[in-house]
Amino acid sequence: MDLNTELYPFESHFIEHEGGHQQHYIDEGPASSPKDAQQEESRCFLMVHGNPTWSFYFRNLVIGLRDRYRCVVPDHMGCGKSNKAQTYTYSLAQHIKNLEALVLKLDLKNITLVLHDWGGAIGMGLAKAQPERIKGIVVLNTAAFLSPLIPFRIRICRWPILGTFIIRALNGFAGPALSMAVAKDNQLPKDVAKALISPYDSWANRVAVNAFVKDIPLGPEHPSWQSLADIEASLSQFHHLPTLICWGAQDFCFNLHFLERWKEEFPQAKVNLYQDAGHYVLEDAGDRVLEAINDYMANQSGENQ
Repeated sequence: MDLNTELYPFESHFIEHEGGHQQHYIDEGPASSPKDAQQEESRCFLMVHGNPTWSFYFRNLVIGLRDRYRCVVPDHMGCGKSNKAQTYTYSLAQHIKNLEALVLKLDLKNITLVLHDWGGAIGMGLAKAQPERIKGIVVLNTAAFLSPLIPFRIRICRWPILGTFIIRALNGFAGPALSMAVAKDNQLPKDVAKALISPYDSWANRVAVNAFVKDIPLGPEHPSWQSLADIEASLSQFHHLPTLICWGAQDFCFNLHFLERWKEEFPQAKVNLYQDAGHYVLEDAGDRVLEAINDYMANQSGENQ
């Protein structure tokens, strides 16, 4: 994968999962970052992407935070620089299991989750499994709860045979996202658009993009329905955590209904709504999100003094 190192100036790391599958991640910043006054463990950001992005999506957050905090960003199996196995269980439960294995391998503690798209369910699935390691949550246009809402343009990609052909043969999911997932008056720079889509350049390499779409649970008969229902039921145990929500108002998929659901679940959250941003909120309003995260961390440090 040819990638501009100025845009993505990170060293690659890999964890091997059962079956020899290699999952890629980046691990930037000091291993022992500055400690809050009354906390024994240093702060760590764990950034969890969705579909069809990869760790590249968080690049500017990592660059803006790594001088003070450890930033760990995995590529889910089948995504980014991770292996794209053609026979693999690309399910919510498996992605959570992989993320937990990485957290345990690195022994990450005092984690602030940064969650986008499918990363909401996967990251909060990790939180459910390892609640003592989670100290904060940053929500970016995502969900971690059941919902019947799905745009027709995504629903059609779930249709048997046709949906797979659209996604894997025509690149009809990751490709259109380059324009549909940003604000209507924004256009991604060519090098950024190329990098976002670069891991998904063939039928074989779009295997997980297709699987993520098929894994959206819309009814109890779906194999991931119970996994997501259990995650939703666990959210209440994290109400005490400092929570920041940064939301692009022009998101055609995770629309304002999802934002209201987060606000109901976490009424104490600080909410920033960006009217000029879409689903790829970090592409449309990245500088403002970084500023909000810096303020969020500074406020926590001040409260602990």
